[in-house]
Amino acid sequence: MVNQMEDGFRLGNAKIGIIGLGLMGGSLAKALKGKCESLFGFDTHLPTLQLATATQTVHYASSDFSSLSKINVLILATPVNIILDIIPRLPSFIKQNCILIDLGSTKKLIIESMNQLPENFEIIGAHPICGKEKLGLENADANLYQSAQFIITPLERTTSIAKSAVTQIISAIGANCIEMSAEAHDHALAFTSHLPFLLSSALAKTLPKEFANFIGPGFRSASRLAGTPSHMMLGILGSNKENVLNAIRVFRNSLSEIEENLQNENYVQLEKILHQSQSAYQEIVNH
Repeated sequence: MVNQMEDGFRLGNAKIGIIGLGLMGGSLAKALKGKCESLFGFDTHLPTLQLATATQTVHYASSDFSSLSKINVLILATPVNIILDIIPRLPSFIKQNCILIDLGSTKKLIIESMNQLPENFEIIGAHPICGKEKLGLENADANLYQSAQFIITPLERTTSIAKSAVTQIISAIGANCIEMSAEAHDHALAFTSHLPFLLSSALAKTLPKEFANFIGPGFRSASRLAGTPSHMMLGILGSNKENVLNAIRVFRNSLSEIEENLQNENYVQLEKILHQSQSAYQEIVNH
């Protein structure tokens, strides 16, 4: 458990703003309710704001950024492309000292943008490794972050106060903190998240429609990520382009090896490859 007086930050006294009250931001608000002094929720979607107010997910819900002047911690919980649009606008609304945390699925471009902010912003990147198929505040869950890996990516200018703030938040919502560089994060997530989305999408697109009645649990599981809204994924793919392209090349090489051995009826080698894959899978899931 984090010492709540560490480095001068106490979560119980924090006035936290969350921009983006969808699944991630809404779940975070629900998990933090009662653990900080006040919660300000911001969203451009009127029904979301109405739901946030009706369910008391936050203390204040608004689309007006002028209320950002009342907070001392701001969490950006929108898709990557929107985070990148919001960051340059923040100095117009925030003149006070403010800890800024983003939850973007890629880090390098976001960190670079945050690094351009004035010194009154105490910045640190973060990315929780969790989620659900169904998005939106209506599907938010206070337990979403429980036992999830929550990556933080400090910058050179990140202060001890900003780091204390994010670690206290992570502890309060029951997640596990992992620290790494933005570059290492983006390289890893290209393989563990972004490539699987593309493979799932390609699989769903490849299936002839006349075969739809014959799909089973295996196909449904393998193609599930294709249901992710494309507008959310485009920003992720574009902001992590080189790492994703590298992951695609590595996967293509693996698939080509399987194809070549099947084409040449080299079943001994094919069985060896499939056995290696099975062992790799078991090692991954039992990690």
